[in-house]
Amino acid sequence: MGLLDILLGRTKPVAPDLDQLFALPSAAVTLQAAAGFTPTGHGAVCFATVEGAAFEQTHREVQALLDADADRSGPPVELRQDDYGYSWLVSLRAPDQLPQLVNDLHAVNSSMEVNGFGPQLLCSLAGFTDDAGRRLALVYLYKRGTFYPFAPLSGAPERRDNALELRVKAALGDDLRIERDLSRWFPVWGAPGL
Repeated sequence: MGLLDILLGRTKPVAPDLDQLFALPSAAVTLQAAAGFTPTGHGAVCFATVEGAAFEQTHREVQALLDADADRSGPPVELRQDDYGYSWLVSLRAPDQLPQLVNDLHAVNSSMEVNGFGPQLLCSLAGFTDDAGRRLALVYLYKRGTFYPFAPLSGAPERRDNALELRVKAALGDDLRIERDLSRWFPVWGAPGL
């Protein structure tokens, strides 16, 4: 980073740190104690869709790797597209299998990164719910190496529970690297795995 970058306010991009995903299980304990949210066992990795044989091969390899897991109960890993044209690789686990879900998310991100598709990775998320039926996702921003909470309001299309998101941010500040720039807390409306 040069002097001109400093004067113009440019910053060096943060390198992704996929090992941050492994902090989710301990953060889930804090989240349950502080706000009553427990894992749903649902998670997903979002990426910009790429055309081509190399990308298709990587996708098939990742899906085969995750589907080969003998501990997996329920449906296999599934590829979905959202209304905005992004692709989501969705993993469904039992609610008590958050560490295995984190391993799935890490494996997808790592495989795509190793095969040269890191720039297409956008985010990963793990879903949570409470006894009142409220939903919450802890979203990992690949390009920033940080997390943020996303809490859609039930029954209110495209509205968020900002107060809950801020409470979760405060509760998890010691467990996860939380994104400080609130303008980067992008809504992930209709995200599979939430």
